[in-house]
Amino acid sequence: MSIYGSSFDFYKSGILEGVVQFEKDGVRFDSKGLEPFPVYFEQLNIGSFEKVNFSGDTVTLTTEERYEKYQVLATNVAGKEQEGIVWTLMNQKLPVDIVTVNKEIVAFLFHGREDSMILVKSGFETFTPLMLWEDSLLSEVEHGVNHLGRHDVPMRDGIHLATDIWLPNNLSTGEKVPTILIRTPYGRLSEVFGGPHMYRYVKRGFALVVQDTRGREDSEGEWIPMASEIQDGDDTLNWIASQAWSDGKVGMIGGSYGGFVQWAAAASGNPHLKAIISLVTAGTAFVDIPRKGGTLMSGTLAWAFMMADRRMNIEAMNRYDWDELLAHRPIKDIPQKALGEDVPFLTKWFEHEDNDSFWSQSDFTLHGDKINVPSLYVSGWYDDDGMGTTQAWELNQKNQRENQRLVLGPWYHNANSTRQIHDVQFGKNAIRYDLDILYQKWFDRFLKGIHNGVEKEGTVQYYVVGSNEWKQSNQWPPADIDYREFYVSSEGNANEGTGQGVLSFEMVNQEKVDSYQFNPQNAAPYLIDVSENECSVPEIYNEVELRDDVLVYTSAPLEEDVEIAGDVYAVLYASSSARDTDWVVRLTDVDENGNSVRLSDGIIRARYRHSFESPELLEPSRVEKYDIRMTKIANTFKKGHRIRVAITSGAVNLAFPNQNTGNKPGEDTEFVVATQKVFHNKDYPTHVKLPVVKA
Repeated sequence: MSIYGSSFDFYKSGILEGVVQFEKDGVRFDSKGLEPFPVYFEQLNIGSFEKVNFSGDTVTLTTEERYEKYQVLATNVAGKEQEGIVWTLMNQKLPVDIVTVNKEIVAFLFHGREDSMILVKSGFETFTPLMLWEDSLLSEVEHGVNHLGRHDVPMRDGIHLATDIWLPNNLSTGEKVPTILIRTPYGRLSEVFGGPHMYRYVKRGFALVVQDTRGREDSEGEWIPMASEIQDGDDTLNWIASQAWSDGKVGMIGGSYGGFVQWAAAASGNPHLKAIISLVTAGTAFVDIPRKGGTLMSGTLAWAFMMADRRMNIEAMNRYDWDELLAHRPIKDIPQKALGEDVPFLTKWFEHEDNDSFWSQSDFTLHGDKINVPSLYVSGWYDDDGMGTTQAWELNQKNQRENQRLVLGPWYHNANSTRQIHDVQFGKNAIRYDLDILYQKWFDRFLKGIHNGVEKEGTVQYYVVGSNEWKQSNQWPPADIDYREFYVSSEGNANEGTGQGVLSFEMVNQEKVDSYQFNPQNAAPYLIDVSENECSVPEIYNEVELRDDVLVYTSAPLEEDVEIAGDVYAVLYASSSARDTDWVVRLTDVDENGNSVRLSDGIIRARYRHSFESPELLEPSRVEKYDIRMTKIANTFKKGHRIRVAITSGAVNLAFPNQNTGNKPGEDTEFVVATQKVFHNKDYPTHVKLPVVKA
C-alpha cells in the first residue's frame, strides 16, 4: 500500500503533537500544539519505500539505506491478532526506523540523545515504543504551555542573563511547581538546544526555565567558556526558588556544555538543585577539553569557530582548509588567519599554558564536598567529552553519593544517534528507545516525589562492543574484572609498523629498544574530520600503523573470547632527545581481516608527566615513566582477533603536535625533530592495564 495520502499521528516523547500526511507534492502537518514539523523526518525519501517488499532479514532501498529486521511483536488490533516487525536503519546517521504490519509501513521511529519522535498510523500504537509511556507512575499530560517571556536575571556582579520561562497554563492561584532548568550557550530559544524542544516537561506539570549563559545571545557579560558557571548557576537557582510559581525544587538537563553547567551549579552546593541529567558532559580543562593531557587541542577549533561570535554559527565549523590552518604557526594567530579576527576566549586559552587559577575557577572537581545531588549520566565509548562523565562519576563514587545512575553506549558525542560510526558497525540494539522515558522518571522521582523505583533499577547499564549486548552492573567499572598487564616487547624493530612488536601477558626481559623519529611537521594523524566536531571516533588505523613513527605491538590470535569493561591505563617508559614532546598510546581490536579498530587511547604532554600545575621540561635522553589514563571501553575481543597497542607522538587533527622545543606552545614557530625511544625490560616494563572480565 502506498504511503502517499496516508496520515500518521506525530508523537514527541509520548505526547500527541499533530498529524502528518505525506503527499507526492510535499508534507502536510496539522499541529495540535507548539511543536514544529519534526525535522528528523524531513530526511525521509518516501518514494524510496514504494513497492519495497519487506521480507527476509534485510531490505535495501534504492537510496542504499539498509534496514534489518530487529524485533517481531504480536499484539491485538481491533480484535485481531497481528504481527508487527521493527526494522532498524543500520548505515545512516540519525536513523529513522520503521514498523511494518503485513508488509505495510505503519510507523516511523526516531530516537536521539534527548527525545523521541514517532509517526504512527492510528490503531497501531501498540507496535511502537509509545507503549513504554503507558505507565501510571509517569506524570500525566494535562497542561498547555504558558510562555511568560524573557526575564533578565541579575547575577551577583550586576550582569544580567537573558532567561525565558514557560509554565503549565492552568495552574490554580498560588500553585507552585518544580522547575526544569537549561543553561546553554547555544541559544535559549533554539529549537534544538533551547526551550522549544523541552515543552514536554511543561505539559507534564513542570516549569521550564532556559537561560543564555554569560556573554551569549542576549545575555550580558564576556564570553569565556566555563569561567563563570559555578557562580552564575548558583545565582540562577536562587532566583528560580524566589519566584511565586516555584516550589523551590530544580532539576537540570543538557548535553556537552549543557552538562558541564549542571556540575558547575552543583559545585556551588545550592540546596535547590535536586536532580541532574548529565548528557555527554564536558569535564575539566586538562583531563577533557580544551587541554587534554596538557596538549593544545586542535580538534576543538571547529567548536571554537562556531562560538566565536555572540550567536552560534554552525556553518563556521565547515571548512576545507583545516590541514593548512592546523599547520600554521604560531598557533595563536590561527583565528586571525581563519576568521580575520581574534577570538578573545581562544587568546586567553593560549595565554594560560599551565593549570593555573584561570582554569581552576571552572574546575567543579575542586568542590566535590558540596556536590550531592541525584544524578543520571549518559555517555558513550567514543564521546570526545567522555572523560567529563568519568570525572563526575568518580567524584560522586568517592564521596559515596546516593542515587547515581550511569548509561554508557556505543556512542560518540551525539549519543544514541547512529548504529554505524564511519566504517565501524554496531548492533541493531545500539540505539535505545527508552532514554527520554528514563529522564522523565528521574525528574518525577526527585522533583515530584513520585515513588517509581527509578533509583532502584540497575545502577550501571553499558554496551559491550563486539558481542553487541547491553549489560547491567551495580558499579563502574564492574566488580567482576581483574586488571591484567599486557607487556610490549620486540626485537627492536616494532617501529617498522609491520606487526613484529609483541603484546603478551608475560613480561619479556629484553635489552632491545624501539625507536623512531618524531617530526612535528609530519606527525602521525588522528583519524577525525575536524568539521564533524566528533573527536573520538572508532576509525580503522591500519594505514597509520604502517608509518615509521608508530610503534605497533600485537598479540597472537586469541584462542577464546576476551572481554574487557572499564578504564584502560598505559605505563610507558620512554626517552626523548627533545626538551618536551608528546606521547600517544592507542588500543585497537584487530579482526580476522586485519582491520585495526580504535577502542581507546590516551595522550600526555611530557612536561606535565608529574603535574599539570608545575611543568618540568625533559632532560634529553633520560628515561621517564609516564602514567597515561586512557578512555573507558567495554569490548569483546572475539576468538581469532588480536589485541594491539600502538605508541606514537602525533595526533594531528586532535592535538597540535608538540614542536619539541620546550617553548611557549601558542607562540612557538620553531620545530625540532626528536628521537623517541620506548623501553621494555624488567627495569622499564612498558605495558597496558586492561580491565578483563572474569570468565
